[in-house]
Amino acid sequence: MAKHAEIEERTEALVLPIIEEHHFELVDVEYVKEGADWYLRVYADKEGGINIDDCVLISRALEAKLDAENFIEDAYILEVSSPGLGRPLKKEKDYLRSIGKSIDIKLYQAKEKQKEFTGILKEYSNGHIILTIDEEDITFETKGIAMARLSLDF
Repeated sequence: MAKHAEIEERTEALVLPIIEEHHFELVDVEYVKEGADWYLRVYADKEGGINIDDCVLISRALEAKLDAENFIEDAYILEVSSPGLGRPLKKEKDYLRSIGKSIDIKLYQAKEKQKEFTGILKEYSNGHIILTIDEEDITFETKGIAMARLSLDF
């Protein structure tokens, strides 16, 4: 297992009890290097949206657990935030919650000579999604999707 995947997995195991205790939802955990710095990001949400006080509560409780476990060798910056408007779709529950909404996807490999699609998520089942694009239904395998997120409509 890659180092960053192991850190994400262990962090998720530490933060999940905190999230569940406060009736939040864990959206994602990522450990990434940007420039010279490592970032450990936790994205959480709740009905009606997460606020700064919620993020501080999660951050302080998680920070104490991370310090006690001390399994991350690199210096890193811990960030706890909402997933934002363009919420990523990564898990089955994310896709199911987004049925009927407009989503953007980017594929690893081109389909019909393109890699990016925007459409209404019509269905999710067994690792496949159906997007309605210009009144046509197109099926995609989720394992072929590099990125999926809710569309930002302004």
